[in-house]
Amino acid sequence: MLKVIQITDCHLLPSGETVFGSNPETRLRACIADINRNHPDAALCVLTGDLAHHADPRAYAILSNCLRELVIPYRLMMGNHDDRAALRAAFPEVQMDEHGFVQSTFVTPEARLLFLDTTEPGVHTGAYCERRRAWLKGRLDEHSSGTPDYLFMHHPPFAIELPHIDQYVMAETDASALGDLLRQRRAPRHIFFGHVHRPVCGSWLGIPFSALRGTNHQSWLDFHAVKENICSLEPPAYAVIFIGPDRTIVHFHDYMDDTPKYVYDPSAPVEHQVRPLVSIG
Repeated sequence: MLKVIQITDCHLLPSGETVFGSNPETRLRACIADINRNHPDAALCVLTGDLAHHADPRAYAILSNCLRELVIPYRLMMGNHDDRAALRAAFPEVQMDEHGFVQSTFVTPEARLLFLDTTEPGVHTGAYCERRRAWLKGRLDEHSSGTPDYLFMHHPPFAIELPHIDQYVMAETDASALGDLLRQRRAPRHIFFGHVHRPVCGSWLGIPFSALRGTNHQSWLDFHAVKENICSLEPPAYAVIFIGPDRTIVHFHDYMDDTPKYVYDPSAPVEHQVRPLVSIG
């Protein structure tokens, strides 16, 4: 099975600065340490955008420093809080398409991963314009093998029925055009996105999708708020993705969860079925 790690919405700031009282650098470093400890065999780590909170070059410098500690390869993507020029200045190796969008592919024997750029400067809503769709169409047209495609993007191309988040999803016209493109060709097996700061899964046009919490702050599950973007400090998480010929599996790991852990053995006598786990690695 191909193993891929997804990290999203780091929202890094210059050293020592916080978002909602939380230090995004500290939480990202804890995330990377946990990945190094538990998933050094992963083929790739995908960071699905909003890498920096204000696109500050100093924040991208911190990201570069953090990623030097990561023992597996990584791929960076754009979010609405990011800036292409600032990102490219900090990471000259970032792959771009012919129009300057941060779009690329990663090919393995098990799957082909396609990374889409859904960012539009100056707005928080997503976009996927004709030029970007042309790149995707070209990649889909050139792919004739039986290897399945998996899409990664920052913005969801549809509403997730959470009003205070849905005001910032992809523009309807671009989402509709993207949907038409995917209908006309072999559909991807799964879509992974960030942006919503929540664990969400389901399907769109018959295509399964998943999203997850960010590494710093989250969006609170409030179905009544419409304009107020309500954030919380629920536990941060990353995703562990397994891709095989007959299945796609996504686990969400709350890597800073320090609640007690127990060993449960239902086959043992009742008085010995539960015991505290002294340590967990």
